[in-house]
Amino acid sequence: MQNYFDDLATFLTSKLSADEFATINFSAEDSDFIRLNHSLVRQAGHVANRSMSFDLIQGARHAGGGVTLTGQGDEDRGRLVALLDDLRAQLPVLPEDPHLLYATEVSSTEQHGTDEVPAPADALSSILAGGEGRDLVGIYAAGGIHRGFANSSGQRNWYSSYSFNFDWSFYLQADKAVKNAHAGFAWDQDAFCRKVENACTQLEVLGREAKTIDPGRYRVYLAPSAVYDFLGILGWGGYGLKDRRTKQTVLLKMAEEDSRLHPGVTIRENTAEGVAPNFEGKGFLKPHSVTLIDGGVLGEPLTNPRSAKEYDVPTNGANGWEAPESLDVAAGEIPEAEVLERLDTGVYINNVWYLNFSDRPACRITGMTRFACFWVEGGRIVAPLNVMRFDETLYRAFGENLIGLTSEREMILDPETYEERATASGRIPGALIEDFNFNL
Repeated sequence: MQNYFDDLATFLTSKLSADEFATINFSAEDSDFIRLNHSLVRQAGHVANRSMSFDLIQGARHAGGGVTLTGQGDEDRGRLVALLDDLRAQLPVLPEDPHLLYATEVSSTEQHGTDEVPAPADALSSILAGGEGRDLVGIYAAGGIHRGFANSSGQRNWYSSYSFNFDWSFYLQADKAVKNAHAGFAWDQDAFCRKVENACTQLEVLGREAKTIDPGRYRVYLAPSAVYDFLGILGWGGYGLKDRRTKQTVLLKMAEEDSRLHPGVTIRENTAEGVAPNFEGKGFLKPHSVTLIDGGVLGEPLTNPRSAKEYDVPTNGANGWEAPESLDVAAGEIPEAEVLERLDTGVYINNVWYLNFSDRPACRITGMTRFACFWVEGGRIVAPLNVMRFDETLYRAFGENLIGLTSEREMILDPETYEERATASGRIPGALIEDFNFNL
């Protein structure tokens, strides 16, 4: 596949005139998909997906487009030539772009991930054994994800990664289910069995009469999936240089007023251990890690090429929206086995949804609990809770009111498959928080 990309990139750049430059991006996957419900396979298939996009540059003008590839050389070359002709026709009528920046120093790289993903039949055997006698619902997606970059200067970058993501639930009835996920680069049967056992325990409690609690402030435990969502929306204008310089960042109080989070909170963009490629669409390489929050203190911003050009600073290879793709939250010191004991009496939250900002300058986040959310008394889960809405600031939840983070972390992969499998990921601990505000 890498050779095919190289051949097409070389062909395309050979068609450019002396005053034209191109940045070329290749995206592909070879994925197995298995859909289940009632612990039975309902659909299984394999997807081979290939596409190429490029930006045609002439001076300070540029136009971009993309094509789906067939794998047939002559047909694909014809599609690329047709797109090139279309972009050439657009260039004369486009304005110059003052913030256009692309790599001109050749930095070629290759990264080939190790394929330790189980065969579909082996993964399915484990899944069906875990779901025996229960209504297991889910989608298993696994296989190789490939990215390539090329430009007219001869730069070539290649990245391959192999991963699996089993996004699943044990369904009880109506809107009652225990949602879970098992993801990574190599199947860990012991970890999967622990998740099945824990989900079975929670499923049993979910069948009891649901409890409603009054609005107020409670001690809560956010499971890693809930922490991932809660901290993940900071990527909506929190970490980028552009948002920081225009004072639109949701972390404005950290940037302007020296507000801080709990000293135990360190957040990084950890490209080296994620699923996303180590280069961006204009040919700039990403560092292995960028520290976004260091011991509760605001760290380095994510800077894409456009922001780098606008503000005359170096880029660190951030994507177009300057959001993390490989979110890494440092582990804490609370053993996962002690979470219920330390929670004592309060709310155990597995999942959240409908998250949004209710006050961006204050980094106040609102959302709702979803799926298995439980009331805990004396360190024991005693009843499911009806859906609640919370409204809480980052500075309280992960600042003054953070009791601690778990010493174990979970690898979470984005389950989205629109057009292609997503490459966003996170390594996330759970969080024990006091005085967490529920307003409905």
